[in-house]
Amino acid sequence: MSLLDNKVAIITGASSGIGLATAKLFAQEGAALVIGSRREARLNKLASELQASGSQVAVLAGDVTAEDYNKALVDLALEKYGKLSIAFNNAGILGKSGPLPETSLEEWNHTIQTNLTSGYLAAKYQIPAMQANGGSIIFTSSFLGYTIGMPGQAAYSASKAGLIGLTKALAGEYGPQNIRINALLPGGTDTDMAAEFGDSEDVQSFLKGLHALKRLATPQEQAKAALFLASDLSSFTTGIALLVDGGVSINKT
Repeated sequence: MSLLDNKVAIITGASSGIGLATAKLFAQEGAALVIGSRREARLNKLASELQASGSQVAVLAGDVTAEDYNKALVDLALEKYGKLSIAFNNAGILGKSGPLPETSLEEWNHTIQTNLTSGYLAAKYQIPAMQANGGSIIFTSSFLGYTIGMPGQAAYSASKAGLIGLTKALAGEYGPQNIRINALLPGGTDTDMAAEFGDSEDVQSFLKGLHALKRLATPQEQAKAALFLASDLSSFTTGIALLVDGGVSINKT
């Protein structure tokens, strides 16, 4: 028996990076999926690949900052599969880097809305859908703003730290209804977002060197951590900020 047999999962940010790897792994482990991102063509390509392997996949493209979209993802899961078991709220952006005094209010709000307010909107509709049978909600946060302060990343760090506060509050509130809520905190991972820091050999070498393991994670490694939080392997785990960061939080060399 696979780890996610008879489970229904929403995954946002599923068109690339950690979300893409997680969609593939969750499907492999037996989950029926609702996958979302802004890039519909990529979602359809992924859905076709997974369906060819026998997986059940529904696609809904949209913007996680829109309340109607978050409701529609849950409605689609309920209409197509009759329930919602797992939600991996993974979509996010790095936002504009730079000194805080040079960050416009518009840029600040865009990062906060995409990374943090989207989590509120997701949970607003996911929690009621899980109250009958329980479930697992996962937010993708970051070590930035939690164990590390990095210059030029104020808005990103604030948004990701806010998700950890949201995680803890909701975990305490909905634990009695068997809804587990956790945050996944990836370290540097080989994704398009990581390349936004700079894709030169020097920058990539610097980023790898920040980690105790002296490398970046693969998206598949982060997907395995998401699988742990989504599955019954973590049945007594809630309210945590799970660092999967290759030792960047403790490394001083």
